[in-house]
Amino acid sequence: MTGKLYIVGVGPGHHDHMTFRAKEVILESDTIVGYETYVNLVSDLIEGKTIHRYAMTQEVERAHQCIDLAKSGKIVSLVSSGDPGIYGMAGLIYETLAETGWNPKDGLKVEIVPGVSALNSCASIIGSPLMTDFAVVSMSDLLVPWEIIKKRVEAAAKGDFVIVIYNPSSKKRIHQLQETRDTLLKYRKPTTPVAIIKGAFRESETIVMTDLENLPKHSDTLGMTSTVIIGNSSTYTYKDLMINPRGYKSKYNLEEQTNPDLKV
Repeated sequence: MTGKLYIVGVGPGHHDHMTFRAKEVILESDTIVGYETYVNLVSDLIEGKTIHRYAMTQEVERAHQCIDLAKSGKIVSLVSSGDPGIYGMAGLIYETLAETGWNPKDGLKVEIVPGVSALNSCASIIGSPLMTDFAVVSMSDLLVPWEIIKKRVEAAAKGDFVIVIYNPSSKKRIHQLQETRDTLLKYRKPTTPVAIIKGAFRESETIVMTDLENLPKHSDTLGMTSTVIIGNSSTYTYKDLMINPRGYKSKYNLEEQTNPDLKV
């Protein structure tokens, strides 16, 4: 029997936002591996399968076990919330395989099944904040030095990008978001819209609409399941929605002035 490894993104957690392909490969698999919280998101799809649950800090062990199980002939699904290729396990799997000289053409079959990431799901809840160029930054400095993260935040601030922040804070890590806010205030107005979305599409979902000036007042809503979306110079709010104009209105107005026959 030929084994296979699926790296599966199950989206924000609700089955309505899981792709058809994700459900298909999970059902096809005889073995499920993942961080316990993520495995629980698909508990109703994995009855009768062999399940390996891991703690959050056991990523390397998870990667090696998935590869070993697939090489032994198992059909394995490594499940992640969101998209496994965005701050997920896909990178570690490929790094581990590359170190062994793995050949994608004739070696172990690996397929990434993309999922709806937090940037998609959270944006959909609060309006249309990602209509123009945006940057995504994780505040976690476990794998990336804080000095490098600061440089990336500064570059995004200078470039007037809408900024999506993953992992904004934890019990031991609280200064990063504060420093990020201070950097942004050098380039953006205090009234710049900010949205904090916690537990998107889960029963625990909470949404806070605020601005850069008042962001520190909402530290109690921050955590590892929170995503922060910070607008740029064009972003505005309307009835608890964050809107970033794509530019169609000004484009069509300009064309109407230069071409009176244009109909829109």
